[in-house]
Amino acid sequence: MTGAEFVMISLVPLVIGVLAAIACALPGNFLLLRRQALIGDAISHVVLPGIVVAFLLSGRVAAVPMMLGAGGAALVSVALIEAIRRLGRIEPGAAMGVVFTAMFAGGVLLLEQSAASGVHLDVQHALYGNLESLIWLDGHGWGALVDREALRGLPPELARMALVTLAVALFTGLLWRALVISTFDEGFARTLGLPVRALSLALVAVAAMAAVAAFDAVGSIIVIAMFICPPAAARLMTDRMGGQVAWSLGFATLSAVLGYVLAGYGPLWLGHQSAVSAAGMIATVSGLILALAALFGPRRRGVAAV
Repeated sequence: MTGAEFVMISLVPLVIGVLAAIACALPGNFLLLRRQALIGDAISHVVLPGIVVAFLLSGRVAAVPMMLGAGGAALVSVALIEAIRRLGRIEPGAAMGVVFTAMFAGGVLLLEQSAASGVHLDVQHALYGNLESLIWLDGHGWGALVDREALRGLPPELARMALVTLAVALFTGLLWRALVISTFDEGFARTLGLPVRALSLALVAVAAMAAVAAFDAVGSIIVIAMFICPPAAARLMTDRMGGQVAWSLGFATLSAVLGYVLAGYGPLWLGHQSAVSAAGMIATVSGLILALAALFGPRRRGVAAV
């Protein structure tokens, strides 16, 4: 493949995959330690009612209304999970299970009983993504990176994912100390006057924002994998929170790059005629990294909570 072909076909999907992986891995570190790592799986189920409501309100199948509806449903699910967890005093996994099954079932019923039942809603695209299709038709070489006209032809998913990744990074950086303290010792955080409940809700809301933004481009397969695998693998490499986040970002980036390359070019190197799913391969690579960390990581025999 020539440089021009790489820029046109692979550069943008590769960058979007890396951004999505980083945006999910950052909050995933805190969710993992709070035993809420499956929030990405929960959100992948609750977007359906949001997508249906967005269609009923807008009357059309379009990316922006669908993503807004999915985002609204995700935020509602976050609030419900927190309410059930705290009012019912049950563990987070049970609260997530109750909310995402109920909302997914409600979405199916709404879809079947409304005007949307006769319309093809691209729910599969929202859940599984289509990373390989996000090509840059105007990217006729590396010079296109400094060509204003060519830059206008970039897929809109790139700008959305970049903005969300920046927002997640700013949230993590600005609230780092409060997030770390409230994650490891909620009681101590309260004595310091930190708004523990607000921080918890904000963290899950940010995770929901990252997940919904990534669904349109990369799908829930990558989202769920990136929330769990890089942070879990990083936790097996160090017992320091700063080091864990750094390791997780490295693992997330490696998973996205190596997974995309293996999906697109691996089968061709082996003599096959077609590529395999980039989302599936990225998730597979992240799982292999976690397996290697579990086998050979320096903290595999026991991880301290500091």
